[in-house]
Amino acid sequence: MVETKQSGPGTSEPGSARQRILDTASRLFYESGIRAVGVNTLAARAGVTKVTLYAHFGSKDGLVAEHLAERDRRWRETLARVSAASETAEQRLSAVFDGYEEWTVADGFRGCGFVNAGVELTDPEHPGREIIERNKDGIRTWLTEIAEAAGCPDPSDVAEEWFLLLEGAVVRATLRQDATPLHRAHRAALRLLREEAGG
Repeated sequence: MVETKQSGPGTSEPGSARQRILDTASRLFYESGIRAVGVNTLAARAGVTKVTLYAHFGSKDGLVAEHLAERDRRWRETLARVSAASETAEQRLSAVFDGYEEWTVADGFRGCGFVNAGVELTDPEHPGREIIERNKDGIRTWLTEIAEAAGCPDPSDVAEEWFLLLEGAVVRATLRQDATPLHRAHRAALRLLREEAGG
């Protein structure tokens, strides 16, 4: 199941200092890269002191992890929304592609924020790595559930092929600054679904 955002210790009230820091970090990390953005810049852009930033997140690594966790929550909300009216396996699969396209276009074709972060966070012990893996595993799980519902003989294998189509199409769309690769990958995924479910 796709989880929706919950209130709690890890969330922030709109307009709070914590939320301003998180919003600023999310924008700058995605636009400029995690390593390129320092704590001084983050604090200044958010209109807070470094002491305030550290009080809320503990460290830059903590802020990076929370940025990724917030991005993951927003992605899950998007997937739940675009899938809400889907009844068939085809509709549910199409909704995933719609969600990917929505994010790719809205993000200005800058690529997948989780992949971009993964390239920078080379330390396997970095707290952000677990969140990146959780995001990608969540997508695979969602796709596997669609393949199972469609009656595919090997749902996990089909899901992995869909996942590769999605991720590869995002890279190609980013390079071309054009959503066409996602449309082509979508058609290929539907063909695979029909072949597998019909077999």
